[in-house]
Amino acid sequence: MLRLPKFTLHRPTSAADAVRIAAGHGPEASYVAGGTDLYPNMKRRVQRPTHVVSLSRCADLRSRAGVAGAEVTLGAMTTLTAIERDPWLQEHYPAFVHAASVISTPLLRNMGTIGGNLLLDTRCNYYDQNYEWRESISFCMKCDGSTCWVAPSSPRCWAVQSSDTVPLLCAIGAHVTLLGPDGERRIPLTDLYRDDGIAYTTKRPGELLTHLHLPALNGWRASYRKLRRRGSFDFPVLGVGACLHFDGDVVTRAEVRIGGAGSHAIPAVKTAAMLVGQRLRRDDAASGELIRAAAQEAYKPTRAMDNTDLDAAWRKKMAPVFVSRAIQDCL
Repeated sequence: MLRLPKFTLHRPTSAADAVRIAAGHGPEASYVAGGTDLYPNMKRRVQRPTHVVSLSRCADLRSRAGVAGAEVTLGAMTTLTAIERDPWLQEHYPAFVHAASVISTPLLRNMGTIGGNLLLDTRCNYYDQNYEWRESISFCMKCDGSTCWVAPSSPRCWAVQSSDTVPLLCAIGAHVTLLGPDGERRIPLTDLYRDDGIAYTTKRPGELLTHLHLPALNGWRASYRKLRRRGSFDFPVLGVGACLHFDGDVVTRAEVRIGGAGSHAIPAVKTAAMLVGQRLRRDDAASGELIRAAAQEAYKPTRAMDNTDLDAAWRKKMAPVFVSRAIQDCL
């Protein structure tokens, strides 16, 4: 049985208090929301905070504000189950609700939060093992070692971004608010991530993600498609978020993001460019042909590697298939 190491638990009652406590302990402190990511990592000794700042009592991180015609704001401590079961969100942001609903299992969605899912640690078959297993093969670059065992000659870590909500939320243009020792800042969600398995976010030391901002509904439609071995449990080995903005049947803007195939949600730039200015209709042969051609452009940027479940080459081949399905969903 894997056990947690010893640590000091802090339970502040507001986001400001949480940031103050974390700042007092510097790099020895970590925030914890639902604990579905941090605590398993601590058990495997890949994260080792000696001070854990629990956000469970921070009521100011559980709010929802706004209406569909304008921006909608969710507190970072909103659970995935709360999102999944919210009738208003189901009606107005169905793709977001779907992405939340396919994360892990009901038990873990009861615990997990939207803030935690946005900051999910990158994953890798060589990293997500217990200490003794990693020690036996020599540690990897992401924790305690100097070599990426996925690509031993590479100067960087290739651990995979495996959040289900990130590709979809990046595609729709969501924003987040971060609170740190130097104050509050708001950034586009896409600016929160780096293409690096170790330094995978731009979050500054001590910063706390406090709110997620969903964009106003103004003529866009979105979809999320997920590939995994078991439909009831697993992380995505491919996750596609797509968002199309329409003026009638004409696409005025498009965004497609590919998760589970790199260290960030990869933008399928050529795919999106091929759709803009085009007239797309459901069950239209010409539209279907264009979508398939555009989706094929997602093959090259998909960097599926042999560091997660299922065959890497097959996962890469599935990228155009799932991109095509996600785009079709938006019609």
